[in-house]
Amino acid sequence: MIENEYIIRLEKKEDYREVENLVRESFWNVYRPGCSEHYVLHILRDDIAFVKELDFVMEKDGRIIGQNVFMKTIIEVDDKRDVPVLTMGPICIISELKRKGYGKALLDYSLEKAKAMGFGAVLFEGNIGFYGKCGFDYASKFGIKYHDLPEDADSSFFLCKELIVGYLNNVKGVYQTPKAYYVKDEAVWDFDKSFPYKEKLKLPGQIFN
Repeated sequence: MIENEYIIRLEKKEDYREVENLVRESFWNVYRPGCSEHYVLHILRDDIAFVKELDFVMEKDGRIIGQNVFMKTIIEVDDKRDVPVLTMGPICIISELKRKGYGKALLDYSLEKAKAMGFGAVLFEGNIGFYGKCGFDYASKFGIKYHDLPEDADSSFFLCKELIVGYLNNVKGVYQTPKAYYVKDEAVWDFDKSFPYKEKLKLPGQIFN
């Protein structure tokens, strides 16, 4: 990957369909038969918590090859405070360019822009093997719990990165996923009908099936 061979810019309305198709192709049959992420993105853009200034696409040779978005949310702190934070995603890079450094470049850029806007921390669900390279750690190390997760459940999927050092000092509590991420299967499949047909498959390693 050569740094000057790509650009990262804000998503435009005319990009929406191309980006949704990119997300669909990237997540199809990964976590479940088919996917819901392209519809989630479609819904997020109109939500009050969506941060339009952090809605990015990565472009190479005139083609969109990646995207990332952020949403505002809160940590409900044990002392009854609500601490504002960000959550992130869907984020993806086109399949043939994965593991070539583009994803890290997009993520690092996105996080720097979020920090510049004054946001203090990002929490989301992801793989520490990749996101650890961009400074994420287990949210449990910060004393932050994932909502509705039993005490003895595995929370290694729940990650956190402070954008402002010390922002989460004395912040112990429960993270709340923005409600817009929760979509009904029926709505997903209705939306998906407007895209070219792809076969939904049950595959090993899927979380939901």
